[in-house]
Amino acid sequence: MTANASTPRVALITGTSSGIGEAVVRHFCEKGHQVLAVDFNPAGKEIAEQAGAAFFQADLTDGEACKAAVADAIKRFGRVDILVNNAGIQHVSPIEEFPEAKWRQIIDLMLTAPFLLAQAAWPSMRENGWGRIINIASVHAQVASPGKSAYISAKHGMIGLTKTAALEGGSQGITANAICPAYVKTPLVDNQIADQAKMHGMKEQEVIENIMLKNAAVKRLIEPVEVAELVGYLASDLAGAVTGSSWNIDLGWTAQ
Repeated sequence: MTANASTPRVALITGTSSGIGEAVVRHFCEKGHQVLAVDFNPAGKEIAEQAGAAFFQADLTDGEACKAAVADAIKRFGRVDILVNNAGIQHVSPIEEFPEAKWRQIIDLMLTAPFLLAQAAWPSMRENGWGRIINIASVHAQVASPGKSAYISAKHGMIGLTKTAALEGGSQGITANAICPAYVKTPLVDNQIADQAKMHGMKEQEVIENIMLKNAAVKRLIEPVEVAELVGYLASDLAGAVTGSSWNIDLGWTAQ
């Protein structure tokens, strides 16, 4: 029987204790999907359970934890259909001053972990002939800004990973796409405002107006639910012909 756009699926989502990840968890639970929310922060357990999701606490900079998260989803639900790689952190400082340990942490969490999670979930998707890998990249997967060398390197790498997964997965019913938002109203962005203000010697409101929204045609921050809605489409049966693409939600930033 051919599935329709609302067929219940099993989704594993990372970085779920706030922001985009939390919005995606709530969106998928509302659609009737079975969801495993994965986050380092134990506070994510209450958020997940309130939405109707299961929770798995993991430090995804540890490769074994990535494999364990996928194994837990399969143990609970029997398979993994949808993988949303969203977990991320940020550190703002010039290359000359960027701590090596922070570089490695960001790359491990935001590039290596998505690869390992996709690798671990792949056999389940292949066996069922259906899979969706959705990588939450960033407008900084398309362009660069000062002070974010590790973040930007990881996000650019995520686009390459997305394209490769799309090519390898097409014949197996597995699609892979990336979403590239500009600044979204999340705790991660809130922390950046303070860091950027310090680095540039600005007031925080000036950072929002003169840095974050400088290149935007639409002068506002993005709501997490706006990203979650696009994730929902890319995870649906209706998006079966969409793969290897980078979807910008960037307020017109890259239209220049």
